[in-house]
Amino acid sequence: MKSTAPPTVPPPKTPAHTRAARGSTALVLAGPLLVAILVASVGLGARDISPLEIVHIVLDPWGSGYDHDVLWTERIPRTLLGLAVGASLGASGLIMQAVTLNPLADPGILGVEQGAAMSVVLGILYLDAQDAGTYFWLALAGAAVTAAVVHAIGTRTNSGSSTVGLVLAGVAVAAVLASVVTLLVVRDEAVYASLRFWSMGQLSGRSQVLDEIAPFAAVGLLLALPLGRTLNILALGDDTARGLGVRVERARLVSAAVAVLLCAAATAAVGPVVFVGLVAAHGARLLVGADHRWALPLSMAVGAGLLVGADTVGRLVLDHGEIQVAVMTAVVGVPFFVWLARRRDLVRM
Repeated sequence: MKSTAPPTVPPPKTPAHTRAARGSTALVLAGPLLVAILVASVGLGARDISPLEIVHIVLDPWGSGYDHDVLWTERIPRTLLGLAVGASLGASGLIMQAVTLNPLADPGILGVEQGAAMSVVLGILYLDAQDAGTYFWLALAGAAVTAAVVHAIGTRTNSGSSTVGLVLAGVAVAAVLASVVTLLVVRDEAVYASLRFWSMGQLSGRSQVLDEIAPFAAVGLLLALPLGRTLNILALGDDTARGLGVRVERARLVSAAVAVLLCAAATAAVGPVVFVGLVAAHGARLLVGADHRWALPLSMAVGAGLLVGADTVGRLVLDHGEIQVAVMTAVVGVPFFVWLARRRDLVRM
């Protein structure tokens, strides 16, 4: 009598396999959506350009015509700048949340962007800074100092919660710095004329800084991508991380430095834009969970799509003129921040 072998049962999927499948699926789906947002950003505005015409112009960069000039001199550089800034803020927000173990952390909420902005304004007023490359180094110094000050104040507050204390310290420092920036700018009419839109955070008229800022943003994003495993270990707690052989203080310092670098590049390019990092980080976690190896690249994509999409909508809501991208992101970010603050217990870090 022929014996039949028992049917083979596939091994159950492990949590790691499930997270990998979920993360890869989210990234694959995010790609076409981001491409659609970029096409809309390039094609929509005061003069609409069809997708087929966009493809024709992109494939013929040495052509001529009004639409050709609009795309290559304004729309494409503006969209690429928004892509770099949004990805930088998305990654910076996620890293800051992981390093501080604070689900409400964001470069704007913690005052880091305002510190970078004030440093740039001081450089323009007293050091005659004029190019975006110089803006970046000034923004980097201001962001680093502000991050250290906010952390020192927030961890020593008596608010009863380190999460709330850090946010309160960041909001207070950001308000003071924003007031100082306003005071410095309005005292000088020439500086006010050139910085009144930049200090609000917008992409309009900033396309010329793409070549100078893109290398800094690219370096920051490349440095951020390998941090996923380290951030996962830090999320387990200091004692567990040390038991796994991680130098906790060094890991936190390196991660925070990358986040500050990304924030400085974004702020030097377009000025302070709040809430992009907050929304992008939590949006990524909702899609792929708390594994930073997947959440980090996805937060870059979500941040880029959010900023470019907000800029596109800001160009369309008014018949004449446009709304700054910082205002548009605040429209989305403020309700999200309020909801998140009321339901902190549901946020998984």
